[in-house]
Amino acid sequence: MADLGGIGAFAQRLFGFDPNSPLLFTQFYFWAFFALVYALFALIGNRRLLRNAFLFFVSLFFYYKTSGLSVLILLFVTCSDFLIARRIAASEAHPGRKKAWLVLSVCIDLLILCYFKYAYFFADFVHSLTGLQLRVVNVFGLLGNALTGAERFRVDSIVLPVGISFFTFQVISYTVDVYRGKVKPVDNILDFGFYVSFFPQLVAGPIVRASEFVPQLYKPFFLGRKQFGIAVFWILNGLAKKLILSDYIAVNFIDRVFENPQLFTGFENLCALFGYSLQVYADFSGYTDIAIGVAMLMGFYLPQNFNSPYKASNPQDFWRRWHMSLSNWLKNYLYIPLGGNRNATFGTYFWIALFAVIAAILSGTWIVSAFFVLLAATLGVVAYFSPERRKRILANINRFITMLLGGLWHGASWNFIIWGGLNGIGLVVYQFWKEMKWGWRFALVSAGTLGLWIARSLSGAPVWNLLAVWAAIVWTGTLVRFVYHLCGGKGGRQLGYFWGVAQTFTFITFTRLFFRSGSNLDPATANEVAWQTARRMVNQIGSGWDWALVPQICTEYWKVFALIVAGMVVHWLPLRWKRWYRINFALLPLPVMALLVVAVVFVVYQFITADLQAFIYFQF
Repeated sequence: MADLGGIGAFAQRLFGFDPNSPLLFTQFYFWAFFALVYALFALIGNRRLLRNAFLFFVSLFFYYKTSGLSVLILLFVTCSDFLIARRIAASEAHPGRKKAWLVLSVCIDLLILCYFKYAYFFADFVHSLTGLQLRVVNVFGLLGNALTGAERFRVDSIVLPVGISFFTFQVISYTVDVYRGKVKPVDNILDFGFYVSFFPQLVAGPIVRASEFVPQLYKPFFLGRKQFGIAVFWILNGLAKKLILSDYIAVNFIDRVFENPQLFTGFENLCALFGYSLQVYADFSGYTDIAIGVAMLMGFYLPQNFNSPYKASNPQDFWRRWHMSLSNWLKNYLYIPLGGNRNATFGTYFWIALFAVIAAILSGTWIVSAFFVLLAATLGVVAYFSPERRKRILANINRFITMLLGGLWHGASWNFIIWGGLNGIGLVVYQFWKEMKWGWRFALVSAGTLGLWIARSLSGAPVWNLLAVWAAIVWTGTLVRFVYHLCGGKGGRQLGYFWGVAQTFTFITFTRLFFRSGSNLDPATANEVAWQTARRMVNQIGSGWDWALVPQICTEYWKVFALIVAGMVVHWLPLRWKRWYRINFALLPLPVMALLVVAVVFVVYQFITADLQAFIYFQF
């Protein structure tokens, strides 16, 4: 009996769901799971329907091991969008009916997403406006208890399904593309289920458009010698990014600072903030690298999701390089429908009015309301009397709204909306900046810097100290470039590029203060805790520093700082160098490649932490 009990416990660990130990790419269990899947996959060969059906059910098991009974939600949206997309295609001769089916599909998907991701946020917002205390109830838990006739599921809290934003956006892109005629509806639900749930990219992207992936469902399996080597490289590269760069610097420095900013100096807070930029990149791009490699071993190709984003010389270039699948999704399914860079739609006015009203109500002051009214009136007058500028104004409004909603997509917290808004402001400012003459550039930067230093002297608050110092650095760089431009110096473009990279990286890093503060928190308390963390870090960074402690801090955390520097150096290597060592690795003789794999895995796992860290973007 004891042996049977032991076997039962082993089976439970093997096939059951443990919320404290979701299935991760960095676990040995995953690689054992993948080895078994790959062995069976190899036996199936090119029997297409059997292959797709097998990978569909394997992906469902993977998601169950990652998010438990939330797999039922995945199955529901899979069935729903499969059936509705077929109705959309069948209604080609009836435009009104066709659009109605599309609206139904999008509403179902967004309602599910909003319920699980934004219920607490909505309840908190209503409480802020009216004082009404809403109680969040798990409707699906109530339904499960009713069906089973027992209290099996909790009803007093909602657990966010892992990766719900990714697969929701993926199925929305599918039905929209079917509506637009860019892709034909998939005939077999097993094929469609495989597209939606393909396990390498299911829980953290990249977001795969149907037009990119569905054609691959019908191609025979092929894995050449070079493709095999490239796939192995991406897997090793992703593991190194995740375990060496992301997890090690997070556990040994960054997480400590963000948990208690007041216990650390301003210098340590600033280093943690810049370190987090590397951490979140290494974490997310590391996951993507592994996903691309695993998918490639099975003959499927996922889209590139990162292109050395910290080489970007302006905010627009950054969002073309960072989380490219999401940026493209927002562009194609939000920015362009809003009117893009051509005009405004009802959605443009609706969203800008809604965000303006929300900001004015939550601020509790007429000054915010007056600001938005004045801003809207100014833009309206300029657009009316200057038709050539109208498109530019509307395009920038659409960009700003897109970034606000992109921030909201990342999380149900005002901190994420602030983060999205700051990135939106960065995009808008850059659009005006790049068309501005150098004299105006220098004059505006000078006026802004003077204003911030006056505010600093009058207020003395840490935030004004921080902004004034940053403005002084920007002013100095602008002055140097302005003088260089007047003197007609050669190489000014290259100088401008390096200065742009430094300023873009700094800007993106400081917006991440709000991003990181809202991460990894219980949705019920995210708003309050996130804002407190952000404020405390700004206070520490903007307060006076004891420079005598800096050498001691650098000595104490030298391993962490060395990894951060090394990670950024590798990131900034020329693309042709990276392509060279990637291809040469792929062409190595198999015995040599196997030895290198063993050596790299050994080194990587020396950095492993006591508790494996979940991928940051799992929560989105």
